[in-house]
Amino acid sequence: MRVLAIDSSGLTATAAIVEDEQTVAEYTINYKKTHSQTLLPMIDEMVRMVEIDLSTIDAIAVSGGPGSFTGLRIGSATAKGLGLALGKPLVHVPTVDAMAYSVYGCEDIICPIMDARRSQVYTGIYTFVPERAAEDTEEMRYRFKVVRVQMAVSVEELIRRLNIYGKRVVFLGDGVPVYRERLAEGLKVPFFFAPSYMNRQRAAAVGALGIRYYREGWYETAAEHKPEYLRVSQAERERAQREKNAVPEVRKMTMEDGAAVAEMEHQLFPDAWSEKSVLETLAQPNAICLMAEKAGRAAGYLLAYTATDEAEIARIAVAKEMQRQGVASALLKELEVICRSGGIRKILLDVRAGNTAARALYVKAGFAEDGIRQRFYENPTEDAILMSRPVETGEDSAGEAE
Repeated sequence: MRVLAIDSSGLTATAAIVEDEQTVAEYTINYKKTHSQTLLPMIDEMVRMVEIDLSTIDAIAVSGGPGSFTGLRIGSATAKGLGLALGKPLVHVPTVDAMAYSVYGCEDIICPIMDARRSQVYTGIYTFVPERAAEDTEEMRYRFKVVRVQMAVSVEELIRRLNIYGKRVVFLGDGVPVYRERLAEGLKVPFFFAPSYMNRQRAAAVGALGIRYYREGWYETAAEHKPEYLRVSQAERERAQREKNAVPEVRKMTMEDGAAVAEMEHQLFPDAWSEKSVLETLAQPNAICLMAEKAGRAAGYLLAYTATDEAEIARIAVAKEMQRQGVASALLKELEVICRSGGIRKILLDVRAGNTAARALYVKAGFAEDGIRQRFYENPTEDAILMSRPVETGEDSAGEAE
């Protein structure tokens, strides 16, 4: 597959022609000229030098924000015009996704930051997870993992989140020189700043990620493409709908899931567990730790402890944007299967008295109320409702709980 890639979302203007196995050409300028002066001449010169007919490309990958309004508008308009002229689809690639993708193979937290002014940054949180390319080979590959999708946050909030993860961080982007001192003052984890050759946008990374997104169906026609600032494109809306309709998949939690679980803990609970606490639980021999995904994205998790013939759920949670989509039900069903095979006869849990939605979920899943622990929870102080259910000895009968 061959794509033309364009990124003009920041101070850097960059274009590339990328194929599956190679970058054919790349032209990057980070200089005090407007993108309207540089972008089309760059593409023309690049095409002329490598003698490629643009009609042979399969798609156009264009960075779609966050970033400079003017830069995004020029890049989107250029891509749209070329797409209409050539009859080619457009692939929207978030700028910070592509910046993180350029640090391929890094197992630390990758944090691109673009200055959004007024102590705000555009950012996302990413990492790469090593995995075997196939069961019958020793060849390894890295899976690009989006821990937190692109967002606009204050520098203080970003620092707080990164400290919760407790992992080394690599920073890159035009926000680094602006907020370098504040990051150094606030971070309690080891951190690095990427060197010059990888700390700005690269069209080659936009193109490589664009090929991947194209194959996942995340593209649109040139006519559908709208050069709007931080817009939600038709392709993104369709992708979000596919994620919503996807069947939850539950697997055993791994060490690499710790950051994503800590992020959801922070979002959902006032007494959030740190990544260290999650990983310590994962290391316990009597722990059952499950991870749920929808369309490849972390959707929820369950942590439970076993003792003799009982299992007690310590944590069960679903990401806010994926609640009421069957994720909790899938986690409870998988726990039931594991307990049955391990000789567990009873599952226990406690829930805040005021959490009526969770109580209804558990009742529908077959749990009964056993008693009350008064003033068990803090922040705010609240009673805990004790619940339990027997583990079925026959077919799974947990039922749909959402």
